[in-house]
Amino acid sequence: MVLRLRAAHDMEELDGEPVVTLIPGVNSKKQMCFDWGPGEILVCETFFNQKVSETSEMVPSCPFIHIIRKDVDVYSKILRKLFNESHGIFVGLQRIEEELNGKSRKAQLVRVSKNYRSVIRACMEEMHQVALAGKDGASGHQFSSQVSILSAMELIWNLCEILFIEVAPAGPLLLHLLDWVRLHVCEVDSLLADVLGTGNPSKHESFWNLVTILVLQGRLDEARQMLSREADANPASGDMCHILGDLMRTMPILSPGNTQTLTELELKWQHWREECERHLQDNTFAASPALESLCKIMLGDEATLLEQKELLNNWYHFLVTRLLYSHPTVKPIDLHIYAQSSLDMFLGGESSPEPLDNILMAAFEFDIHQVIKECSIALSNWWFVAHLTDLLDHCRLLQSHNLYFGSNMREFLLLEYASGLFAHHSLWQLGVDYFDHCPELGRVSLELHIERIPLITEQKALKVLRICEQRQMTEQVRSICKVLAMKALRDSRLGSALSWSIRAKDAAFATLVSDRFLRDYCEHGCFSDLDLIDNLGPAMMLSDRLTFLGKYREFHRLYGERCFSGASALLLSLMTSRIAPRSFWMTLLTDALPLLEQKQVIFSAEQTYALMRCLEDLTSRKLECEEPDAQKPQDDDIETTKLEMLRLALARNLARAIIKEGSLEGS
Repeated sequence: MVLRLRAAHDMEELDGEPVVTLIPGVNSKKQMCFDWGPGEILVCETFFNQKVSETSEMVPSCPFIHIIRKDVDVYSKILRKLFNESHGIFVGLQRIEEELNGKSRKAQLVRVSKNYRSVIRACMEEMHQVALAGKDGASGHQFSSQVSILSAMELIWNLCEILFIEVAPAGPLLLHLLDWVRLHVCEVDSLLADVLGTGNPSKHESFWNLVTILVLQGRLDEARQMLSREADANPASGDMCHILGDLMRTMPILSPGNTQTLTELELKWQHWREECERHLQDNTFAASPALESLCKIMLGDEATLLEQKELLNNWYHFLVTRLLYSHPTVKPIDLHIYAQSSLDMFLGGESSPEPLDNILMAAFEFDIHQVIKECSIALSNWWFVAHLTDLLDHCRLLQSHNLYFGSNMREFLLLEYASGLFAHHSLWQLGVDYFDHCPELGRVSLELHIERIPLITEQKALKVLRICEQRQMTEQVRSICKVLAMKALRDSRLGSALSWSIRAKDAAFATLVSDRFLRDYCEHGCFSDLDLIDNLGPAMMLSDRLTFLGKYREFHRLYGERCFSGASALLLSLMTSRIAPRSFWMTLLTDALPLLEQKQVIFSAEQTYALMRCLEDLTSRKLECEEPDAQKPQDDDIETTKLEMLRLALARNLARAIIKEGSLEGS
């Protein structure tokens, strides 16, 4: 099946067709249905075979449901380290924003950029080691492909750092570009070690390739050392090696600590170039084609440079070498001219530019928005563009660019990246901070995503709850507590269910759980979770039923402590205030029996009359609800016995109370 996923259509316009994704085992000619989720799509086949006969059934030809994830990189263990490490850098950058000012601002932003690059490089090196150690060919290829992507990401980031953050002027710009090429074309170091490891380096088959690469990268001191080895091993070419070595030594280069002006540098460089041309015209190196080729490279001869395509590897290496030996004081504004001509010359019309070429070219043209757009199309996740855009925004390079749907580019990309993190079972916690630093839509997006987090364990639920409470997300706190309360109730963990319902301030659910407590008490004769009920405090006012539960438990405590007077007053108030559920009245009246049978009179005559009224009210309502011809079950006999005992106890207590109160009045 062919499925078209998002590419760069989230930007302002769509320049080309979206990326095509093939789903193995699915027939694209059949009808399909799909459903979008927060971070994935469910796809299944809905086209059924036609009936062969009346008795045959319709059978799906593909009985599978396919899950297509948008951000699969969050499931890579190594890339997770990239996400975790860069999260700390991102949060730190947001915190120091207020401290960024003046000259120190640029230095701090460059340091942040280098930190991001070091994280990319660390992940790339780890991925490379895993790829080498991989026993499975398919997984090894996958890791190698990921290494290439990470390498390209660091290459782009490094160039953006030079052009947009460092903002290097003419002169130092070339030094930065040389370091950029040397860092990303590093095969020469292994070749250098290989050649020097032999007994006679000048006789090594790759000796002249090594010297040529060193010259192409502007590593002239190392190239001179190699030429001195050649001079020692081959006296016939010694003079030529020494002359070329002197030309390398005297080549004027603007070093970081040098105070000479660009004009002085250009004059010195022109004199040096004329000397190189004189030696070439005098056929000084005619006896050695290799040395002559090196001299032509140092003169910036384009034909000679293009002969070294295999050693240059790519057009941007060709560009930097060309600038080094032809335009050492190139200005940033002219970079795109040389970049475009270098790309055209290097490809020579034989192939089309790759996505990486387009991104680098956009950077050389100082088109930041095109860089971000091309990266969004080419890369498999939002990590790179989100963090790079945030950093460039702190450099105040994106303030003028707002998207047509109401958000700026920085916020849009951070929201997309954070949304991808929320698809992972643990990385969602990082996404919270990214949403926090999106002032326009971050709060709303966080509320929508946090409600979709599966609360598999109570520990995870507490994390989510703490995040919501810290941000005063009242509705989300209430919703999470309700979910946890319902789960606890299903598992018959009444104490936990009551605790969550109180935290959610859900009166209806607190009433439901309180009823379950009371029902369990009626069945087992005791309360569970006494610590919770004993320490309800002001929370018992959440609902009448919860208030009753707390007060009823207090009655039992007073009774256990033999505070009969307080217990009787509380029991009577629970009934006369109608706070107790009517279904529980018989239990309360039964609880009054031991108090009525005490040797001392606990209930006064007035209190006894009140209990009698409650008893008659209960029995009269029960008679109204009974059907005339209905058969009485055995439980009714027990109920009748209880009623008779209550009436008898109430009558006796009333008599005793009247006598006691009368004798007190007489005395």
